[in-house]
Amino acid sequence: MSQARPVPISPLFVPGDRPERFAKAARSGADAIIIDLEDAVSPDRKDLARASLTAAFTSLPVYVRINGAQTPWRDLDLAAVQANAIAGVILPKAEADGFARLPSGLRIVALIESGAGLASAREIAHHPQVERLAFGSIDYCADLDCAHTPTALLAARSEIVLASRLAGIAPPLDGVTLTLDDGVQARHDACHAVELGFGGKLCIHPSQVPFVREGFVPSADDIAWARRIVSTKDAVGKIAGEMVDPPVRLRAAQILKRAARLSEPS
Repeated sequence: MSQARPVPISPLFVPGDRPERFAKAARSGADAIIIDLEDAVSPDRKDLARASLTAAFTSLPVYVRINGAQTPWRDLDLAAVQANAIAGVILPKAEADGFARLPSGLRIVALIESGAGLASAREIAHHPQVERLAFGSIDYCADLDCAHTPTALLAARSEIVLASRLAGIAPPLDGVTLTLDDGVQARHDACHAVELGFGGKLCIHPSQVPFVREGFVPSADDIAWARRIVSTKDAVGKIAGEMVDPPVRLRAAQILKRAARLSEPS
């Protein structure tokens, strides 16, 4: 799928029933806002959240996490989304058969949150409306009754990255960091996501945004290495004892591209 616009690196969730927080979220440094109509909103406030839905508070892309297909709120959510200038929807608990009754042309970020979702991640990634995958790691752990640790989730994360690459869509978004008062943890988790090939990370509090973005910035050593590689001629050769060929040059160019993008205001 062609990516006509930059894809977010640090999208920030904001509860849909708290419209007074929308503008503050947009000022956090996040590069996209996700208005949450699902988990962050209690059943008795779903109507309020839908009535508060708007994208007029920012020029950033605004996504909406809608409720699941098995809930009584899905169709009402979709109607509210279509009445606003929304960049796309976050589809919770995405599985291969979960795209029925979705409006054509609606851009989708599919949340992989279950074993069944992971098993069909490659099929989901190839769906024509899916622009990106995201990892709902907390729900995934609940579904599999596994620990929420890097080791336990390595296979799932790697499959989501691979599914995205095979489908030719943007690198996926990693799941959230639950710790809100430890920016170091959010940055560490973001660095781990980068190592695996993720292109961004979901944020659940404004304080996490700068740390997540820091985690995606290449290190000074990586940038210096990349500049050294791309400054040489295209021929295969050796630089400082390291073999340099086209794949190495491509990796260097990718590092510099990411560094340049993250040096710009979001």
